[in-house]
Amino acid sequence: MIASELLKAAITRLTAAGIPDAPRDARRLLAHALGVSADRITLILRDPVPDTKQPIFEQLVVARCKHQPISQLTGLREFYGRDFRVMPDVLDPRPETETLIEIALQGSFDTALDLGTGSGCILLSLLSERPSITGCATDISGAALAVARSNADRLGLAGRVEFLQSDWFTQVKGRFDLIVSNPPYITAQAYDALPRDVRDFEPKLALTPGGDGLGPYRAIATQAPAFLSEGGRVLVEIGYDQGAAVQALFQRAGFASVEIFPDIDGRDRVISAKLAV
Repeated sequence: MIASELLKAAITRLTAAGIPDAPRDARRLLAHALGVSADRITLILRDPVPDTKQPIFEQLVVARCKHQPISQLTGLREFYGRDFRVMPDVLDPRPETETLIEIALQGSFDTALDLGTGSGCILLSLLSERPSITGCATDISGAALAVARSNADRLGLAGRVEFLQSDWFTQVKGRFDLIVSNPPYITAQAYDALPRDVRDFEPKLALTPGGDGLGPYRAIATQAPAFLSEGGRVLVEIGYDQGAAVQALFQRAGFASVEIFPDIDGRDRVISAKLAV
């Protein structure tokens, strides 16, 4: 069977399964099965697909029809211009989180702490952009830390980052110029309404803390001052409707400058907090 025939059949099946952009996903899955870049698919549409590759593509299509995320099927997700290894143990890095990177890079810092690092995409992106800095990445999940370590190795950053299995600050020592986090913030009620791609395949621990979704921010706001260098900053990602609530938490914890920044779609996405000098 030639590539175009396989692709057409896959698009039909993915569309019937309710996949939003079936043609794009079908091309990416076929490219992954064939071991070529997705932009080369149009060049090989008339070529026969080897018999050994067709079952691989079939397995990928079946999994995507069940709404398993593309990044888990291909094992990689691009974030801030770099590919990160992604497994079911970590959140799929999302474009809106790049807002946090942009804001962090607007200031100066030599050391950074990433709380709940997951794939490591936030801290490792910062280390890649600033070759002189060092960092510490924590996560309560040992499996997530293994993924983050593998990404550090792939990016040649292993010598500049320490990994700690820690429930927020419990195992952290020292002070940092910058503390960053994309904590679980989805409310218990909103969790059940998440898309299948997210709810059924990404780790619940990394998505929701339960209750009102603000628990992690309470922990970070109250404990961060003991781990910040003089003049240091805290940057946390937030849900689009949590800006005012999280801002108030940091203000009550003694942070004098607490700003809300929007993402590329204009929705509240990042809180930046600095202690009073």
